[in-house]
Amino acid sequence: MKVIIAGAGIGGLTTALMLHARGIPVQIYEAAREVREVGVGINVLPHAIRELADLGLLSELDKVGVRTRKLSYLTKYGQEVWSELRGMHAGHEVPQFSIHRGRLQKVIHDAVIERLGPDAIRTGRRMAGFVQDDSGVTAHFTDSVEGGNGVSDRAEVLICADGIHSAGRKVFYPNEGPPSWQGVVMWRGATEMPVWEDGESMAIGGGLGGKFVLYPIAPAVKGRQLMNWVVNVRIKDPELSPPPPDNWSRQVPLSEVLPHALRFSVPGMDIGTLVRRTKAIFEYPMADRDPLPRWTFGRVTLLGDAAHPMYPVGSNGASQAILDARCLADELAKGEHPRAALWQYEKQRLPKTADVVQTNRVGGPERVIDEVEKRAPAGFKAIDQVLCYEDRKAIVGGYASMAGFSKVSAVRRAS
Repeated sequence: MKVIIAGAGIGGLTTALMLHARGIPVQIYEAAREVREVGVGINVLPHAIRELADLGLLSELDKVGVRTRKLSYLTKYGQEVWSELRGMHAGHEVPQFSIHRGRLQKVIHDAVIERLGPDAIRTGRRMAGFVQDDSGVTAHFTDSVEGGNGVSDRAEVLICADGIHSAGRKVFYPNEGPPSWQGVVMWRGATEMPVWEDGESMAIGGGLGGKFVLYPIAPAVKGRQLMNWVVNVRIKDPELSPPPPDNWSRQVPLSEVLPHALRFSVPGMDIGTLVRRTKAIFEYPMADRDPLPRWTFGRVTLLGDAAHPMYPVGSNGASQAILDARCLADELAKGEHPRAALWQYEKQRLPKTADVVQTNRVGGPERVIDEVEKRAPAGFKAIDQVLCYEDRKAIVGGYASMAGFSKVSAVRRAS
C-alpha cells in the first residue's frame, strides 16, 4: 500500500511518521514553497504528546518547548477562578507542552526527512483534485509557486490534511461556504520577557467574548524567556460583517491591539510592556466549521483541520490532529481493505472531534470564566460565593474527559 498526504502541517507530518513506523510508504505534497517555522504558541496535551513520545520525539520537544506545570483561569481583572496542575505534574505519564507552533512542526518535519528521506515532501504543490477507481486514487497537484506544469501521483489512499481551506473538503462539500465566525478576532504575538512566575505556567484571563492568554513557549535563558500572548475580542456582528477572505495571519499595528490588551490584568505581568515589545502582531479570525456527516469517500479521507477545524479553546486543535494520525495509521496497518480502514478511522474519530468542536464554541473548559464573570461582572471577594468548587470542577473536568485528556482517560487508553 502507498499513501499520498496533501498537506505538510502538524497533522500531515505526524501521519507520515505513523505510517512509516508501520511499514506503509508515504508521499507528502505541500502547497508552500518550503516548510517554515510560522505561527506563534500552542499547547499540546498529554494524550497527543504520548503519541509523539512513541515516535521518539520527546527529547527534541524538550529542546524547544516548555513542559507546562500549571494552568490558571482568571477573570479579566486577574482574579483566580480555577487553577490546576498539568501534564506530569498532574499525574500523567507524559507532559503537556507549551511550544512555538513552527518549532513543533519543524521537529516533526525533520524527523520525516531523516526517516523517510529528503524526497518525502514535495513542496510548491497544491492539490487540485483527484480521480478514484476500483484499485486506487490519482491525485493532481498544480505548481503553486511558479505556475509551471502540474504533477499527478497514484496511491491506494489519499489523505487530505490541507487545513481549514482544504481542497479535498471542497470536492466533497462544494457548497459549504466560508468558515463559521462569531465576530471574534485573535491578535497574537511573542516576545522575550523576564521569566514570569516559575517559567512553566500559563494563564487565561476573561471569557469567550474578551480574553487574554499568556504562557512561555521556549526554555528560559539567563532569566529571560519567549512569552506567547493572545488577545481575543469580539469586535463585529458576524451576521453583518463576515471575515474578509485574506484576513488569515495578517500583520496589524500596535495601535490597533494595545487598547484591547490593556483591558486585562494578569498578576505579575506588565501586559502593556509585553505587547509594546512585540515586533510583529498577527490577526486571525477565530473561526471553525460545522461538524461534517462524513469525512471519507471511497479511498479519500480528511484529517486535522481539513476534517474538524475548531476554536483554539482547551488546547485541542493540534492535539486532535495528532490523535487522528495515530488512529488512521493503526487502521491502515491492520491490512484490511483501504475503504474499510478509512471507514473505521472515521467511525472512531468523527464523533469525538464533533463533540470538541461544539463544546469549544461555548468556551470549552474556559466557560468556567464566563460563568463567574456573568454572576460577578465587577469582581468578587470569595470565588466560592460566586460559583462553588464542585461546579467549577465539573466544567473544567468534564471537558477534559470529553476531549480524552483527563487522568481517567489516560488510564483507560493505557490499559
